[in-house]
Parts: sequence; C-alpha cells; structure tokens
Amino acid sequence: MVYNWIDIIQDYLLPPTCILCGNPGQQARDICDSCYMQLPRNNHCCYRCGEILETLITAPALCGRCLSRQPAFDETYAPFIHQGAIRHLINTLKFSANYKNARLLGMLLADHLRQSAEQPELILPVPLHDSRYRERGFNQAIEISRTVAKELQVPLDLTGCKRCRDTPHQIQLSAKKRHKNLKNAFSVVKPLHAQHIAILDDVMTTGSTAHELAYVLKKAGANRVDVWVCARA
Repeated sequence: MVYNWIDIIQDYLLPPTCILCGNPGQQARDICDSCYMQLPRNNHCCYRCGEILETLITAPALCGRCLSRQPAFDETYAPFIHQGAIRHLINTLKFSANYKNARLLGMLLADHLRQSAEQPELILPVPLHDSRYRERGFNQAIEISRTVAKELQVPLDLTGCKRCRDTPHQIQLSAKKRHKNLKNAFSVVKPLHAQHIAILDDVMTTGSTAHELAYVLKKAGANRVDVWVCARA
C-alpha cells in the first residue's frame, strides 16, 4: 500500500510522458498508446532462441540452427524486434545513460513475461566485466532487471555470477567468432540456490552470450535456464 501511494504521488507530481514523441504517457508509463502500438513485435519466432521466423506459425517451433545445435538455455522470451523505436530506446539507454528508458523497457518486458513465461526462482542480469563497467558507469541489463524483478516479484541476483574475461566487443564478429570470443567468459562465484534461473539482457543477436552463461549456470547445478531480453536482432 505504501508503494502504491508513492507511485500515485509520483505520477501526480511527474506525470508520465512518452519518451518517443513527448505526448502524455499511458498506464503510468513513459509511452503513449500510439507509439506503443507501433513497437515492432517479435510474434513469430523460435521458442528456443527467439530468432525471427519468416513464416507464420501457430504452434511452438524451432529454427534450423536450434534443430542442428541446441543452445545451453531452454527458452527465450523476446517480445520485440531490435529495430525502430525499440532499438532507439535500447541504444540511448546503453550509450547515453538514459535511465528512464530502462524503467520503460523493464515494464514492457514484464508485461510480456507475465502473460507468457513460467516464473523462475531467480533473475540474473548478464554481468559486465569490471573494466567495461567502469568505462560505461552502469550495466544496462541490471537497470532493466530492477524493474522486471519489482514488477514480477522475483528475486534478483547481482553477485552470484561474474564476467571473468574482458571480451572484445561483439558487434563486428560472426556467430562463430562470437562463440569463440565468449568461451570461459563467465564463472559462478557463489551458490545460487536456484534450479530455474532467468538470464536477463537488453538484446540478443546470435545467442552466444546467453549460451555461454547458461552453460556455466547449468554446470553449477541449475536445471533450467531461460533467457529474457527486450528485443531480438
């Protein structure tokens, strides 16, 4: 009840405003109905890795890559495609530290998860290496996950896993080189006491990061690892 009153007072003093167009936001969120309806949805995708499928599907399906080589994680939930307004929200969070974007992205992701995903015991944001964290000053996955954890009432773990290698940027690398680049990049540094864990990140491109992290988590004792991302590239 206290938190509800805080939200009511905050909305009264600082009413939500659409980040994308400046019009009044809706449902206590910084996005208007018009901009929300135009967000690029990832409605037809591989249930394992979230890859966008060209053909319409009516039942859960796997892409060719997952059929030939299954990733270490079990399912991916990626409600949006990494283009247009979603790409803008993610990029201006990651590279311009627009923290309000993290709250909006977290709320949008939580909406999708509430309707479609089995609730895990733990949310684990993809960790940054210490040097990358110092360079950027924050971890966008952590900022998004704070809102998701609050919305879904799932515990958040920020210290159980560490990125132990400062891997080069992945943007220009092929899928094969991304996988090699991330080999042994993560380690579990304390018992997680969870059988079902959700890895959370802003965007998935090839799934190499999620695969390597899920592999480490399962080696440490997890039975199921899902991937929660705002968007799929």
